[in-house]
Amino acid sequence: MKNKITDLFGIKYPIIQGGMIWCSGWKLAAAVSEAGGLGLIGAGAMRPDELRENIIRCRAETDKPFGVNIPLLYPDIDELLKIIVLEGVKIVFTSAGNPKQYTSYLQRFGIKVAHVVPSTRFAKKCIEAGVDAIVAEGFEAGGHNGTEETTTLALIPAVRELTDMPLIAAGGIGSGRAMAAMIALGADGVQVGSRFVASDESSAHDNFKRMILNTWDGGTRLVLKKLVPVRLIKNEFYKQVRALEEEGASAEELAELLGHGRAKRGMAEGDILNGELEIGQIASTIHEILPAATIIDNFIKEYREARKDIMLSEW
Repeated sequence: MKNKITDLFGIKYPIIQGGMIWCSGWKLAAAVSEAGGLGLIGAGAMRPDELRENIIRCRAETDKPFGVNIPLLYPDIDELLKIIVLEGVKIVFTSAGNPKQYTSYLQRFGIKVAHVVPSTRFAKKCIEAGVDAIVAEGFEAGGHNGTEETTTLALIPAVRELTDMPLIAAGGIGSGRAMAAMIALGADGVQVGSRFVASDESSAHDNFKRMILNTWDGGTRLVLKKLVPVRLIKNEFYKQVRALEEEGASAEELAELLGHGRAKRGMAEGDILNGELEIGQIASTIHEILPAATIIDNFIKEYREARKDIMLSEW
């Protein structure tokens, strides 16, 4: 497969592994890149020294392109970006902030920048900032999300109307058939998160991975809109959040319940009752934990089958 995304990042397949907090360490990023996709180290919860170690170990495992995902709202952002530059990382995905803030700075060092957005309003900011690619992420996605609740199915054609720049679809993409659908709607590639959480190489706790396999199609919900919207599995912690929200709790009260380290407690340490378990709606279709390379292979096989089926069914 060869298109705008493969050319931009120098990869074989237009499949990007989401840089998910607590789930996307060097091992997963290296495995995805080795298999022909683009692996991303999720720097969201990493201290500067941890990010440096992950970059070094990822580079030791693969000579293929890989990148770093970094939410712009984190307090160590300047130090993290300095490490990215010094370590010679050439691809950065940013999110949760204004793309104008760091795009030109990173590009001065020859770094390709993609920015994640939940709406056309923010996609326009990406165009103004001059990013190299836009990741349009729909409401189906796990983790932190937009308040607009626009689905990927609606978002991709809307963003494509705005620009012909490289466009990556994210949210609700767990198969090669979904990938084919997104490309049909105007995307040049896909970013896949939840499917890679349930992989052998993911740094997520085994308890969390097994919880994903038992999640039904109504088993997640977007909550905490008064803070930062996040899609969670419906466990005991989720029930506490919903109860407070239904009582009209303030942002301060919700923040007190959330506390510190709640996501680490759930996804990294395996507290499936009281931890924060971030995953997308597509979790209900994930039935086994697989090597990252197998996930990539399955995507490409399913994508090609979908294209063949469409051609055979033409009127």
